[in-house]
Amino acid sequence: MTDTVTRKHQNSDVLRTTRLLRQVGLRSTRQRLTLGALLFEGEDRHVTAELLHAEAAAIGHHVSLATVYNTLHQFKRAGLLRELAINGAKAYFDTNTSNHNHFFFESEGELRDIPANSIRVDGVPEPPEGTDIRHIDVVVRVVKKVR
Repeated sequence: MTDTVTRKHQNSDVLRTTRLLRQVGLRSTRQRLTLGALLFEGEDRHVTAELLHAEAAAIGHHVSLATVYNTLHQFKRAGLLRELAINGAKAYFDTNTSNHNHFFFESEGELRDIPANSIRVDGVPEPPEGTDIRHIDVVVRVVKKVR
């Protein structure tokens, strides 16, 4: 890809990200534009803060890991991302905010979407007084078969 084509593609990514941020009431800072373009351009993704930090550095955008964490949480609060805590310590952020579930590949530390309507949850208790169930997260942990 030529530099001109690359620049045009990057400019269109920035414009799309700017519109997305404006729709949810977030200012278009340099960090939000950079991280938003990495997150929201293309297919749905599952990322950790560390992975996104490395991707930003690889394209020459140096932001601190703390800034990446803060931006991911701002995007989550704005409804742009869904957070999944795996093993209690590692947080994954999903750009697909719809109601869906996941496979967790333990050896790779990777999340993948489970096809819609593949899981049915029965016997959900009534929520406490004054609350509604927003979502039930199902994470199916998988490992490679030992032969």
